Amino acid sequence: MKLGTLRAGGRDGTLMVVRRDGLVCTPATMIAPTLQAALDDWQRAAPALTELAARLDHGDHAGLAVTLDAFAAPLPRAYEWIDGSAFPEHARRVRQARGAEVPGTLLTEPTVYQGGSGVLLAATDAIAHLPGDLGLDFEGEICAILGDTPMGTAANQAERHVLLLGLANDVTLRNLVPGELGKGFGFLQSKPATAFSPFVVTPDELGPAWRDGRAHLPLSVTWNGAEVGRCDGGEMHFSFFDLVAHVTRTRRLTAGTIVGSGTVANADPTRGVSCLAERRALEMIEHGAPRTRFLLPGDRVRISMADADGRDLFGAIDQSVVAT
Repeated sequence: MKLGTLRAGGRDGTLMVVRRDGLVCTPATMIAPTLQAALDDWQRAAPALTELAARLDHGDHAGLAVTLDAFAAPLPRAYEWIDGSAFPEHARRVRQARGAEVPGTLLTEPTVYQGGSGVLLAATDAIAHLPGDLGLDFEGEICAILGDTPMGTAANQAERHVLLLGLANDVTLRNLVPGELGKGFGFLQSKPATAFSPFVVTPDELGPAWRDGRAHLPLSVTWNGAEVGRCDGGEMHFSFFDLVAHVTRTRRLTAGTIVGSGTVANADPTRGVSCLAERRALEMIEHGAPRTRFLLPGDRVRISMADADGRDLFGAIDQSVVAT
């Protein structure tokens, strides 16, 4: 089942069921007015939404043509946005490039931060380029939306709480990161609003590619029309189940919590990168200095993922950079 949120009906939008090919949608307000309302009552809402999706897919229900600009983020605001760093190769390269020490727990304990979730960007919203040399960068990620998740959820119990999957562009201001992390208290100014794919899907839509809490599919990231990365999500060291277990150690999570994978990265450098900082890091390692610039006004970033049959799963994050 594929779901999205139309930019209508209030600040939390209107819940839409989307046909599997992403071309046709229909309101699901008779089941739940918003995606958050559906997540709050998932046991009742999910079967009804699944039935509506099946009717739409089989041509038994009339729908509306999808216009991606009309879609907000699936959750225009969320109770929590918790981002991980589950691909260790990304952390190794970026930290090495800025002369920072790689934590000894890199492979044994997940690293996460809690980002701003009150304003989440749609897939076609502009990326703001602020004045100054802030090092504006994109980060292609996979994300999971959870249902109510108890404190102390073990990794082998987490699958039932992962209700939906999507993509994210976790925009970062790289030149603000060292100063913020140097204070020993985490990100804030260096992490502006995150953008999300127009659609989210239930894990079964990935077929056999969804296993062990990982999406074993390539994430395509393009910059100004050229593909810069096609990294395999299956190389995620800590699965979404591991991340859920980590973040619920001391707290329970409410329905609508979003958990990110962190920047998708692979050990094989020929698969490219999902952010510019990693490309610059590889250049520094090889040449002693970076050769790739950060984002500038007029640039365009596209992030997408297709299944094994080439079918677009989530719709594309497709953003332009605009001076602010």
